[in-house]
Amino acid sequence: MFEVIYMKADYEPWWLFEGWEKQIVEKHVFENETEAQLFLKAKLVELRDRFPKEKGKHNKYWAFWSEKEVCFCESCDDDLQIYHGLIWNDLR
Repeated sequence: MFEVIYMKADYEPWWLFEGWEKQIVEKHVFENETEAQLFLKAKLVELRDRFPKEKGKHNKYWAFWSEKEVCFCESCDDDLQIYHGLIWNDLR
């Protein structure tokens, strides 16, 4: 089984802070690796078209962002960057 997770948070997806699952926007599960890879590649293209900035780690995590998309953090009294993250999970 394979998962492609799309999350949106004020941190990159590789941090996986406690409660990170609450930031999941979409989760797609596949039994077939080829189908999962095709879906992942299509989602990467979609996010690359939408956002000017990208960073990846370990061929498993990708973060996309635009410096214009921020949220205000009351406890730190500052704007935080919003990241659109993809996570690839091989559940075999």
